[in-house]
Amino acid sequence: MLTLTPVGLSGRTIRQQQGATPTSLSGILDDGVNLAVWNRQLPLHIADFATLLLSLNEPLAQSLSLEMVDDETEPNLHGLASDFSDLEGYEGFIADVSWLVSAFACLLGARRIGVRLRVLDKAMCPRFHVDHVPVRLITTYAGLGSEWLREGAMDRRQLGQAAAEPQDDRLIQKIGSGEVALLKGEKWHGNEGFGLIHRSPHLDPGERRLILTLDWLS
Repeated sequence: MLTLTPVGLSGRTIRQQQGATPTSLSGILDDGVNLAVWNRQLPLHIADFATLLLSLNEPLAQSLSLEMVDDETEPNLHGLASDFSDLEGYEGFIADVSWLVSAFACLLGARRIGVRLRVLDKAMCPRFHVDHVPVRLITTYAGLGSEWLREGAMDRRQLGQAAAEPQDDRLIQKIGSGEVALLKGEKWHGNEGFGLIHRSPHLDPGERRLILTLDWLS
């Protein structure tokens, strides 16, 4: 497992953790860790499904609020991306989303989870920012993944200002397509002022991405 340990301007050590197994995600529970990434490669049938879905050039923007009864009950994803249920690989895709939701709920003890699945043809959040949530799961099934900054790469007081954003591409880190990331936000107790700085990737004309996000609502 790779652990990055830059020190912020406040003197507090801020870390990001990455690894090749799902257990890498549990690092988000550690104090001082504001990003945990599972460096996975999507199974081919799921990657093919996502690529085929994008190739249809159809809109997709869905949101669900799931109540998790217990750790044994599968999440109710009925209707999710149902317009594409005839595509090969759909069942595998839904099974993957279901597993991610269940793992997210189990790891955090979450009982209500917000699910968003979107096809994007432009950057939804083009400026570097922090999320005002406890923690968010992001994974891109097809297309470019999200971008983030190590602590100290940008003055937090200037978030949202285009002129203050790093111009050196070497400072901008990327979450690969298919990888699963947990981003700690400003509302995680003890993480105030240290939410992960991140943004959506720039998309060229004709580029699209299929992105899933999970939010811990309660």
